[in-house]
Amino acid sequence: MAQRLAAATSPYLLQHADNPVDWHPWSQEAFDEARRRDVPVLLSVGYAACHWCHVMAHESFEDPEIAAVMNEHFVNIKVDREERPDVDAVYLEATQAMTGQAGWPMTCFLTPEGEPFHCGTYYPSAPLHGMPSFRQLLDAVARAWSERGDEVRQAATNVVEQLAGQGTALPESMLDDEVIAGAVQGLHAEFDANAGGFGSSPKFPPSMVLEFLLRHDERAGEQDRTAWNMAEATCEAMARGGIYDQLAGGFARYSVDGNWVVPHFEKMLYDNALLLRAYAHLARRQQALAAGERSAAGDAVPGRAPSLAERVTRETAEFLLRELRTPEGGLAASLDADTDGVEGLTYVWTPAELHEVLGEPDAGWAADLLTVTETGTFERGASTLQLRRDPDDWQRWHRVRESLHEARSQRPQPAKDDKVVTAWNGMAITALVEAAAVLDESEWLRAAEQAANLLVNEHRNDGRLRRNSRAGTAGPAAGVLEDYGCLAEGLLSLHQATAAQRWLDVACELLDSALERFADAENPGAFHDTASDAETLVRRPSDPTDNASPAGASSLTSALITASALAGGDRALRYRHAAEQAFTRAGLIAQRAPRFAGHWLAAAEALHHGPLQVAVSGGADSDRASLLGAARRHAPGGAVAVAGEPEATGVPLLADRPLVDGSAAAYVCRGYVCDRPVTTVDELVAALH
Repeated sequence: MAQRLAAATSPYLLQHADNPVDWHPWSQEAFDEARRRDVPVLLSVGYAACHWCHVMAHESFEDPEIAAVMNEHFVNIKVDREERPDVDAVYLEATQAMTGQAGWPMTCFLTPEGEPFHCGTYYPSAPLHGMPSFRQLLDAVARAWSERGDEVRQAATNVVEQLAGQGTALPESMLDDEVIAGAVQGLHAEFDANAGGFGSSPKFPPSMVLEFLLRHDERAGEQDRTAWNMAEATCEAMARGGIYDQLAGGFARYSVDGNWVVPHFEKMLYDNALLLRAYAHLARRQQALAAGERSAAGDAVPGRAPSLAERVTRETAEFLLRELRTPEGGLAASLDADTDGVEGLTYVWTPAELHEVLGEPDAGWAADLLTVTETGTFERGASTLQLRRDPDDWQRWHRVRESLHEARSQRPQPAKDDKVVTAWNGMAITALVEAAAVLDESEWLRAAEQAANLLVNEHRNDGRLRRNSRAGTAGPAAGVLEDYGCLAEGLLSLHQATAAQRWLDVACELLDSALERFADAENPGAFHDTASDAETLVRRPSDPTDNASPAGASSLTSALITASALAGGDRALRYRHAAEQAFTRAGLIAQRAPRFAGHWLAAAEALHHGPLQVAVSGGADSDRASLLGAARRHAPGGAVAVAGEPEATGVPLLADRPLVDGSAAAYVCRGYVCDRPVTTVDELVAALH
């Protein structure tokens, strides 16, 4: 049997390389083989950290008898949804249309032309709750293809035609102030006032919605604290629940219950990057509010204990760099939900296990603090760790936490998907830069620069991006729209933090390429998720909704707004115009489903703020640093701030902004209107407010 997956850059494909199934990667050769043999294609889509993907693999794909049926009657293709989000999006839409639900593992049967005629998700090895076994399904599909092939092909063609009819661009509908205000009220109607978050179970971290709410509060101010109250309550509830790793930092994918107690244990880079940004923003706002009570200059309160948001920001950044950083300087995609085939094995505790590590009285104290009970909050009498209140003795807590973390590190550990995904690393770069500014951690900024260097040097060629790499080798998949938008945003964050021309130049190169190759030529302001010269699928995906991560269109729009405030001349005007056009396609989503428009709404807040620009020009290093620090503490989310010498090469924001009486000066502009320059922190804070 050919070992076609052995050289893959996807750890998920490598997990299946030794299956008795004769897997193909997604390729034209696989479809040509199906056409030659006149058999259907069996498409299996999943990802490395997926629990039920592992279950189906163990039950079916590792079974020689089932594999023999698959090999005889089908050409079998295995796809990593994270490496090929375009393929995943097309067939996920078909699965949703056929079954009313979708998820992973995703199992689709296609004609040799790639048209789907039967789709589903997980199929068990034996009939279960009215669901056929996978073997029964294989036999039924093979028989239908053999006996009613023309009918099956026609049904597949009908599916594609129906999906094409649903794929038109959203009608024009502005995302204006009225829509933004309505989105806040819509979110409030779905807000869980008891447990935080939105909706019931399963409950997902609303990372982009949190960023929007914090930005909106900065604009609304004391007039209406609805947005602030929802954001702060949700952040606290998540950070105190089992979805947050109380020992090592970082968040799991989601909570299976409505109270954030029991997580689905996989840890994804995109979740933690987006949440790191939100918690850093919350920490910055809390710092400014607390400092404002005693000093207009915004100095920190002496002796103040770190807030919960500051602690979670620090621990999550440290988690990213400790557990997901790759030797090449990038950040790995995820940690598995399972350990040795058991979900949560690494993370849960019993009272007896606490006693074994800590002894008394620390074990009893820790069990009470962390809600570890005799009956358990998870499975098999074990408990997830929650920190529902602050410890009464922080020194004791740090000692206990370190001991438990060390003991846990001796347990079997979940597998790591160490591919480096462009978009997700772009999000992490942005988050690390912003968190570094809030907590003054230069190491986080250096880590962001290293990740950016890897992406720019290894994932980019002639203005085009690859989707991922592994061990420094770029994968075969082309970058999609979110890769361009998220990486450009990350590079623009680095430009602001370092005033280095290179990051701005590459970001603008990516934005120019995206505008040229991803725009919907028939619908101004709309975008496709794949490039105009990308591989042709049965339909060209274009999903404008923010889901687990930002939509490609919203990520590009956000980067365009930021770039319009940093780039000079006609380019800045072109970027702003493109962003404003994009917003004409986003209003309907924000009106009808604000939970799925969080990134759009956050970007809209930045545009409504101006976007605000702060240029800190020249002067002594200490004066310039003080002004820049004040700008970062007090400027709203989505604002841009750059410090450097007047007329610095490649930094348009510093052009025509000289010193004032020989001193460092800060220039504050909103849109196309600028205030007079200021030279003191007090004056800058007043201007920003």
